[in-house]
Formats: sequence, structure tokens, C-alpha cells
Amino acid sequence: MSGFKKFLLRGNVVDLAVAVVIGSAFGAIVLAFTKAFVTPLIGLIGGAKGAFSDMKFTVSGTDFPYGQFVDAVISFLIIAAVVYFFVVLPVQKLMDRFKTEPEPSDPVKECPECLSKIPAGATRCAFCTVEQLDPA
Repeated sequence: MSGFKKFLLRGNVVDLAVAVVIGSAFGAIVLAFTKAFVTPLIGLIGGAKGAFSDMKFTVSGTDFPYGQFVDAVISFLIIAAVVYFFVVLPVQKLMDRFKTEPEPSDPVKECPECLSKIPAGATRCAFCTVEQLDPA
């Protein structure tokens, strides 16, 4: 039982649970925003009478509510854009800023102390800070 307790209280499991709860709440807000503001505007622009989410077509007595599908697609696109611009791009820029490995096309050498790959012209290892005797 203590192993299960340790698993549940690990930081990444708790962080993941918080992320799921916050993500679902954000999704509900975006869906409500889309239904309340975005698709009615689309309906006004398109000349639809009533809410766009209520739009449907009927084939052999069966209704196909395409307005609800458009609501879901717009909500997904808004959520994807927010995640990309406010999470993915900033984290990528942060990772690029703190990147210590040289680009693959740059000439590299191996540090004799920690065996890390460092730029060929380096005078000190970026990982273990050992001074390099031969900078070439």
C-alpha cells in the first residue's frame, strides 16, 4: 500500500491530475464562448435565422445537426491555438535558450573528462567545466 501511496503523491502524477482538471474547465469555457459569441456571429454573417449551432439538414426524416459540429471544430481550433501560442512556443523558446548541445552540423569533439560532445573550438566543457587543453 505504501508503494501505491508514493505513486499517487509523486509530483508528476499530481501535476497531470491538475492539468486534466484545468484543461477540462478551460475546454468548457471555450465551448461556452463559441456557442454564445462565435457561432451566432457566423450565423449573422451567413444570414442564418436563429443560432448557428441549431442549424441542421434533414435526409429521409433524420436530422444532421451540422451547426453543433461546427461549434465543436471552432472550439477545438481555439483551444489548439491557445495551447500552441501560450504553452508550446514559450517552452520551445525556453528550451532553445538553455540548449547546451552544439548543432549537429557544427564540428564537435569529445570532452576527455565527462565524454560529452562539445564544440571543437571550446576551451572549457559546458557540462563538467573542465578546461580543454587542445582547443582545436
